[in-house]
Amino acid sequence: MRMPNSDETPRRSSLSRLFHPILAGATLRDRLLACLGALVSIALTGLLCGALFGEGSHLPLIVAPMGASAVLLFAVPASPLAQPWSIIGGNTISAIMGVAAASVIHDPIIATGVGVSLAIAAMSFTRCLHPPGGAAALTAVLGGPVVASWGMLFPFVPVALNSCLLVALGLVFHKLSRHNYPHVVAAPVNTHLTADRPSAERAGFQEEDIDAALAKLNETFDIDRADLTRLLRQVEFEAVARSNAEVKCADIMSRDVIAIDADATVEQARWLLLNHNIRTLPVRDEAGKLIGTVGLRELALASGSVERLVSPATTARADAVAMGLLPDLTDGRTHAVIIVDEERRIVGLISQTDLLSAVARALPKGSKPAAVAA
Repeated sequence: MRMPNSDETPRRSSLSRLFHPILAGATLRDRLLACLGALVSIALTGLLCGALFGEGSHLPLIVAPMGASAVLLFAVPASPLAQPWSIIGGNTISAIMGVAAASVIHDPIIATGVGVSLAIAAMSFTRCLHPPGGAAALTAVLGGPVVASWGMLFPFVPVALNSCLLVALGLVFHKLSRHNYPHVVAAPVNTHLTADRPSAERAGFQEEDIDAALAKLNETFDIDRADLTRLLRQVEFEAVARSNAEVKCADIMSRDVIAIDADATVEQARWLLLNHNIRTLPVRDEAGKLIGTVGLRELALASGSVERLVSPATTARADAVAMGLLPDLTDGRTHAVIIVDEERRIVGLISQTDLLSAVARALPKGSKPAAVAA
């Protein structure tokens, strides 16, 4: 077999970079869904506008910037540039800037430059920056007699109308495909309702570290600040799990698990929790399979059967990396992870204490844990 020469290796590396997905986290499934969403939504937007305007209308049924908006809406729905206000406000406000520039400046070359620059400024100040807005401004300037005859109505019909229909169809599509849209990042909260920050935010990097890094990089990134923080914290957890990959859940889990049947009474469940000094009680069905958990919070003032009080359980497999449970067991809500087999039968349990002991053993020899404030 012929070995590649030194000239071929850089060429292959360049080709690999050329065809490598440029968006972090992009999957084939997401891209196929984006294609389907754009197909359905653009077609329906045109059909709906056609029904509203009538086939004989000289007004364009759908403007070109909607194609670019569809790329953002369906291919990168988590982007701040693809949110509903960004699409609707960005396209509409940019079209207004374009119409205004065309009405004042009669030279089309100068008008296009002024229209796009005004669109960027207006979108920035109204917090609806949307790249297709630049195209909407250009369309308003270079649209010809049809656009000129509509004047200031053009930004609203069809631009705003197209944008609203596209966003409405996008909301339905992402709901059906189980995407988080509009993209909202839930802010971490202290589940104990105190003024302290959540435990996961008290160690590691802080908000000021992110500000300092962004200032030094001197770049603008297409990612929400909250998403960036969430990503970096997950990277921390993944790094810890990778560096301690040899410790599996089976190595640290409790195997003699105290559990209860779903048809047991609340009094029996409370007795088990208090007698064994535990906080989480797995609940199993008639076949012995895990259906959820209960704790003292659910049982405190309840009566009757345990089954109606069951909460979803956090689970893992025995061969999973134990340190991978850090995000769950430090979220302020989960006190134990139930270890199950392929048939969801209970084989073990890892509590916060179990994982803390494993973390302590993983510390380098001679190192001292940082003091923990009371």
